[in-house]
Amino acid sequence: MTMVRAGVVPGRRAVFYGIAGLLVTSGIVAVTIGVFGLNRVFTGILLGVAAGVGLLFLLFARDGVVLTDQSIVRRTPWGAATIDWDRVVAGRFALDEKSRWSLALDLNGGDEQHGELVLLSIPPVQRPIANAYDMRKREQVNEIRSILRRKQIPVILLPEIAEALTQHWRLAPPTR
Repeated sequence: MTMVRAGVVPGRRAVFYGIAGLLVTSGIVAVTIGVFGLNRVFTGILLGVAAGVGLLFLLFARDGVVLTDQSIVRRTPWGAATIDWDRVVAGRFALDEKSRWSLALDLNGGDEQHGELVLLSIPPVQRPIANAYDMRKREQVNEIRSILRRKQIPVILLPEIAEALTQHWRLAPPTR
């Protein structure tokens, strides 16, 4: 069974996660100082930062989209929703409102905002792979394209995006 992780955390939810991390950090600092006194300020800060960062990792790791052969699972820290593949009309690789490249699935029916499910949002590719981030995004694009090809879902691709992916990341353009 093939499983591909993707997904973009919306800005409001990312701010909520950040605030939760800060609250956990400040709470642990306050409790440590309250219990052990001012001599343990740095210990409280260390414990608070460790707990806050741990919480952020948990929240961001749980939030995302998982594409499997059977269905698409949209996960948040407090739940999960399953989307059947027969709701997917097409895939779209285009520019979003922030001039980033957005790989999204167009869906029919449901309550998704604008009838789409954003899988990736990456900065425009302007050079060959330079770091681990580029390599991971290239792998994700390739895995998503593979699963969409197996499911026979058409992918709409802007010509300048197709050219950059072919030239810089060596991803072959779609055959149909």
